[in-house]
Amino acid sequence: MFQWFKKMSGKNSAYGARLSALRESMEAQGLDGFILSHADAFQSEYPPPSARRLEWLTGFSGSAGVAAVLGSKAVVMSDNRYTIQLAQQTDRALYEVGDVADGGLAKWLCANGKKGQVVGFDPWLFTIKQIDELQEKVAAGGITLKAAQENPVDAIWQGKPQDPQGQVTLFPESVAGLTLRQKRAMIAEAVAKAGGDAVILTRPDSVCWLLNVRGGDVEYSPLVLSYAILYADGGRVDWFAGAGKVPEAVVVHLGGDVRILEPSALSEAIEKLKGKVLLDFRHAPARFRTALEESKISFADFADPCVLPKACKTKTEQAAIEKAHIADGVAMVRFLAWLDREAPKGALTEIEVADKLESFRRMDTHYKGPSFATIAGFGPNGAIVHYRASEKTNRKIKPPGILLLDSGGQYHWGTTDITRTISIGEPTEEMRRNFTLVLKGHIAVAMAQFAEGTQGAQIDALARQALKGAGLDYGHGTGHGVGCYLQVHEEAASLSPRGKESIRAGMLLSNEPGYYKEGAYGIRIENLVLAEEIERGMLGFRTVTLAPIDRRLIDAGMLSGDECSWLNSYHARVRDVLMPLLDKEAAVWIEKNTRPL
Repeated sequence: MFQWFKKMSGKNSAYGARLSALRESMEAQGLDGFILSHADAFQSEYPPPSARRLEWLTGFSGSAGVAAVLGSKAVVMSDNRYTIQLAQQTDRALYEVGDVADGGLAKWLCANGKKGQVVGFDPWLFTIKQIDELQEKVAAGGITLKAAQENPVDAIWQGKPQDPQGQVTLFPESVAGLTLRQKRAMIAEAVAKAGGDAVILTRPDSVCWLLNVRGGDVEYSPLVLSYAILYADGGRVDWFAGAGKVPEAVVVHLGGDVRILEPSALSEAIEKLKGKVLLDFRHAPARFRTALEESKISFADFADPCVLPKACKTKTEQAAIEKAHIADGVAMVRFLAWLDREAPKGALTEIEVADKLESFRRMDTHYKGPSFATIAGFGPNGAIVHYRASEKTNRKIKPPGILLLDSGGQYHWGTTDITRTISIGEPTEEMRRNFTLVLKGHIAVAMAQFAEGTQGAQIDALARQALKGAGLDYGHGTGHGVGCYLQVHEEAASLSPRGKESIRAGMLLSNEPGYYKEGAYGIRIENLVLAEEIERGMLGFRTVTLAPIDRRLIDAGMLSGDECSWLNSYHARVRDVLMPLLDKEAAVWIEKNTRPL
């Protein structure tokens, strides 16, 4: 009876109607199936409302995911960060759920599709590399991928929001450390050295970095959703942003070597390209390859040349980043002092806590907004790695238990990302033991000294050593790159088991090991660290995040002498830097909560 009810409710739900309409739409194009990505045409982590097709179709709102729809079956998949969320948000009467790891989408298509079937995709939403890899895998099942003439979701989406038109602002060269002319010359030289005559830049953060501009097209990141073509001869740039987004003062500053064109002019510009064109197959939408092939233009795969210099922050960027973290530290300490006073009363909720933290950040006049949606998970909700409280899931915060709070801010100078796990009432011995194991991994990364060329995977292993010794682990990476008033998740290097890129001086990375006990609690300790040269050929990390780590959750007996020294030194620096900037109540709180172990 229950299964029958679920099936009927799925058919009659809004999502059921949308799924039925999609099947009609794809069949009208002669497609046997359709795959839909979370991404937009710019591979944004946080697509604007007009591009949230996967969420509109399925209800799943995670920042990574894909759906596949066939005539009688459908699936939604994401990675292990979203296992619980996927199950909660997706109607199982309509969709199976799965993990994208190990070719999950291709396996599902081969298992559920039939030989000779044609599965459509939107060539703006999948990269060249993604399509090539998927086509190779599904060919084993006799399935062919085909670019759809029109996205069938767009054909049925009534009331689809308009594309964003955020205004462009200049990013100060005094903070960037490199002028627009210097950056254009640097990238033009890299393109010419690779034998290219032009490069197509498809990542908005790369374009913003190159032109020293910021925008307002998406939540959480100050991006201008746009493409650009840079020509190796002189470093001229065609920027397809649209004149309506760019104020006259910005146009004048950019100068005559940066032409601002409408997005609709992109096709014609590609047709006129000469010589050899470079583009990054890992990030460029598949539509670009088709356009180049149709125009019979020579092209080659080339890693986005802006990614590495963008990741290696200049000295002025590093100074600005530290300034942003001081401002963020003040907000965090004021919040933590408030939380310690109010949480024991048992009346707060996760949403109230997230809102209160936001109010403390807004007290700084240079604060621009959150760098991602705050994760405030109490008790079992803390075990959901990328949890986001809703009215339906919003838990009361009352002792005993632990609160996992992952948040960040965008400031005029930089981007922050911090996680603190906070004891509400008296923690259990198990909580203290597991928290201390996570802390040991965090300190191991913070204290690491390593040779130039060391890969992220090698650093990641340090963070897991203590946990693995106790038979525990966590499913996400230990760290990701962070931009300078750009994206909170930035490519170039990552601390993860798959991190093959080398850590370089100037890179800003997160250090965030964790442990999650499903149905009980979650633990994560996150600071941002700057990689710096400590002696010739050797690198280390300088922690820039400033906020106390909860001493109530630490079993000091589990820490070595060096680990205790690191923590005490860190807390002393937090106190010394922030105390002069705090009100009396927060100053008293920080004095108490940064005492040596």
